[in-house]
Amino acid sequence: MPRYLVERTFPSGLHIPCNADGAAACLNVVDQNSADVVTWVQSFVSTDKQKTFCLYDAPDPSAIHRAADRSGLPVDNVTEVRVLDPYFYF
Repeated sequence: MPRYLVERTFPSGLHIPCNADGAAACLNVVDQNSADVVTWVQSFVSTDKQKTFCLYDAPDPSAIHRAADRSGLPVDNVTEVRVLDPYFYF
């Protein structure tokens, strides 16, 4: 399955509470993704909480866009990526 880096912008910041509500919000995204065989692997959030950089496994970029639409998430850019491990050469 291809891996993608998904860039998102949240102008007023991404605010996910560290409680049951936040857990439910994240599980909802996972549930919405499953309809298109999209797997959320990991996300990185900028210190100002306005940008996220998320790794996803998906059949193609359009599946990521459909899943994001269902979850109400923005998508700025989707780039197919490969892992570059600095220890690969040793």
